[in-house]
Amino acid sequence: MRALDIPFKEVLVPMTDDGRMAGMAGISPTGKVPCLVDQTRKLTIWESVAITEYLAERHPELAIWPDDIVARATARAFVAEMHAGFLPLRNECPMNLRRPAQPLAISEAAQRDMTRVESILADCLAHSAGPFLMGSFSALDAFYAPLLARIETYRLSAHPAVTAFQEALDTLPAWQEWQMAALAETAIISADEIP
Repeated sequence: MRALDIPFKEVLVPMTDDGRMAGMAGISPTGKVPCLVDQTRKLTIWESVAITEYLAERHPELAIWPDDIVARATARAFVAEMHAGFLPLRNECPMNLRRPAQPLAISEAAQRDMTRVESILADCLAHSAGPFLMGSFSALDAFYAPLLARIETYRLSAHPAVTAFQEALDTLPAWQEWQMAALAETAIISADEIP
């Protein structure tokens, strides 16, 4: 929403050391984030793909998904794959932008995930000619950005497609703001502090 200048008010909900968010009780039925509350419509959407689809319907002028039907279907398939998959990679490499960037040894399963991510990024950039995964910034980039942050934090890949995607994200003020906010964050989840 920030990258596409969709107005919203962000509310920080503190997380306990075990990853629970008591402040989400009564807001989200899952107790998790992200959660979009549209007060005008008295609507709560507690799942990231559903939030993306809602925003795409509310803001068709923003091309949240690619206009071309083939590119749009491909982007949705890659988002679904990321959203439901890469669990070894995500579990072994928690999101932690504050961690000094240094290599981490990962399991074979996580390495297979990493190889698949490199393939996805390379395929997208080869077909779109960049700078983003579908040419211009879209939902696909937003969904793969947290995964890319893990790849960079744990120095998991030197693949040219990973570097190209990182360079594209680095141009986004929303990405820069997200990184600065993470570095300023004082809450620490012990499980995410992998040396």
